[in-house]
Amino acid sequence: MTATAIGRSPERLSLEERFALAGKYVALEIYTPQAIPLRRIEAIGDSTGECVRELKARALDPQRFEFIRLTLPY
Repeated sequence: MTATAIGRSPERLSLEERFALAGKYVALEIYTPQAIPLRRIEAIGDSTGECVRELKARALDPQRFEFIRLTLPY
């Protein structure tokens, strides 16, 4: 389930995906005036540390990302 969520906006996840990912952390690129990123999930993990490792494995700079915890859809 996590692989299909990478590259998608958290708002575009289905109810089934939101329930499956509830409690997980996701990494989203931080907004800056120079770069207006799409709010896409770039990493998913049980902790922010897991997200950082996943970002580094993909050669992405973790300092350019914010980490949020997904909640239940309702």
